[in-house]
Amino acid sequence: MGLVLSVLFFIGLVLTGCSNQSSESSSGKSSGKSNTPQEITYASTSKVVGLSPIMTNDSVSANVITQIYETLFVKDPDTMEIKPNLAESYENPDPKTWVIHLRKNIKFTDGTPFNAEAVKYTFDKLRDPKTGAPRASLLAAVDTITVKDDYTVVIKTKQPYGPMLAALAHYNSSIVSPTADKKQDLMKKPVGTGPFMLKEWVAGDHITLVKNPNYWKGAPKLDKVTFKVVPDVNTAISMLQTGDVDFLDGIPAEQWSRVQGMAGVKTLKKTGTPVSYLGFNVRHKPFSELKFRQAIAYAIDRDAYVKQLNGLGTKSNSIIGPKVFGYDPSAEKVGYEYNPEKAKQILKENGWEGMTIHMLVANTPGYMKMGEIVQDQLKKVGLKVDMQTMEWGTFLDVSKQDKFDITFLGWSNSTADGSELLYPNLHSDNIGASNVTAYNNPEFDKLVNESRFTVDQKVRKKKLDEANKMAIKDAPWIVMNHGVVTLAYRDNVKGLNIDPTGEWSLYPVYKE
Repeated sequence: MGLVLSVLFFIGLVLTGCSNQSSESSSGKSSGKSNTPQEITYASTSKVVGLSPIMTNDSVSANVITQIYETLFVKDPDTMEIKPNLAESYENPDPKTWVIHLRKNIKFTDGTPFNAEAVKYTFDKLRDPKTGAPRASLLAAVDTITVKDDYTVVIKTKQPYGPMLAALAHYNSSIVSPTADKKQDLMKKPVGTGPFMLKEWVAGDHITLVKNPNYWKGAPKLDKVTFKVVPDVNTAISMLQTGDVDFLDGIPAEQWSRVQGMAGVKTLKKTGTPVSYLGFNVRHKPFSELKFRQAIAYAIDRDAYVKQLNGLGTKSNSIIGPKVFGYDPSAEKVGYEYNPEKAKQILKENGWEGMTIHMLVANTPGYMKMGEIVQDQLKKVGLKVDMQTMEWGTFLDVSKQDKFDITFLGWSNSTADGSELLYPNLHSDNIGASNVTAYNNPEFDKLVNESRFTVDQKVRKKKLDEANKMAIKDAPWIVMNHGVVTLAYRDNVKGLNIDPTGEWSLYPVYKE
C-alpha cells in the first residue's frame, strides 16, 4: 500500500511520462445547478478490510478511509508536492525538531474538536507497540510528541529524519477522534474530519458514505458515495457500461481496450509509483538460499509478462521505481535476466529439480495473472507449483503467518520515497508486519537507516541506491513490473483525478 514525498524530495522534481486521456480537471466544480442526483458508485473487486487508518494497510480500505479521514499534510495529485492540510504551517528550528501549527475551528464528525491533543493521541497510538499498527514504521523515527498549546504540536525525532513530511501525509497518519476511538471500534465505526461520513456498511456487499455538511473546506457536492463490491471484474466493467457503476480504477490490462472503446465512458492513465513483486519466504529452505532465488529469477520471463499488460506496466529490475525518490537507472543492470537454461542448471546442481513450491495468491485479477504466468514458467524449468488462491482480506492475514513459499504483493509507494518503500518492506524491524518475506540483512538495514536519518538529500539518494542494488542482488523480491495507474468513469462524472500513487479524492467530484 503506500507513502508520500516530503517537500524536500520534490524540489526540482518533475513527474514525467504521464498520459492523461481525460480532459477533466482535478478540482473543477460546476458553477451551474444540476438536477442530477449527486450520488456516485465505485466498484471494487475486493472488499474493505477495515476503516481505521491506524489498523489497516491495504489500498482497498484506503480508498474509503481517505474520504472520511484527513492528514496533516497532503500531496498535490498533479505535482506530488507536499502541502499543509489539517496543518497550517510548520518549521524546523533544528534537524530533529518539527513544530507543526494546526488549523483552528475544525471538528470531527462526532463533535470532538480537532486540536493538538487529537494529533498527539493519534500518533502515540500509531507508534505504540501494544497497538500493533501495521504501519507503525511511519513514525518509528519519532522520539517525543509534545502539545505546546491547543494548536501547536512539537515532534522530536531520535535522529534527523528526511521523510517526515512524507510520513505525515500518508493515509495511515490520518488523525482520528480520541473520543470515538476510546468508545468504539474505528475499524467498523470511523470518525474523522473529512468530507464524508459512514452511513452503512453491509460486509462483503457495499459501504455507503454521506456528505459531511459541516466539513471545514465546505460541504462536498456529492450527497452519497457507494463503494460496491463486485468480485468479477468483467461484471464490474459491464456495470460501468450500463451506468450501474460510475467509476473504476486499476483496470486490468486485458480489459483496457474494451473500456476505452465504451460509449459514454472516459479513461485516464498515468505513469505511477506502484510496484508489484514476487516475494520469497526466506524463513523456509531452500528459499533462504540465494542460489535458489536466483534460479527462480532466471526462470521468469518478465518481458513476456509485461508485454501482456498492454502498456499498463513497465519492466524493471529495480525495486525502487523510476517515479520514486532514490531511483538510479544503473540499478537496472544489477538484476537477473530471463535465462531458463541457467535456472535448470542451478536447480539440477543443487538437487532442487522436481520440488514442489507452495504459491499463495490473492484472487484479484492482477495477482491471479502473475500467479498463472509464473506457475507455468516454473513448471517449464522442472518445478511443481501448488497455487492457493484466497480472498484479499484473508490473504493479507495468511501472508503474515509464514504459510507460503512464494507470493505476490504490491506497494503503492504513496510517499514516492525510497526510504518508505525499503524500510517497511525489507528492513528487519518490520519482520512479522509489513516485511512479509522476512528478509534480514544487517548491512542493508544500515544503509536504509542512513537514508532515513539525514535531511541531506544527496546523501539520502546515494544510500538508497546502494541499498536498492544490494536487495536486487539478494533477490528477496523479483520485481514483476512498475505500475501505471488508471481510472475509467462515466462522462457525466466531473472533477475526478488520480495521482501517480493511485490515490483519488471524491471531495472535488460532482455529476452533471
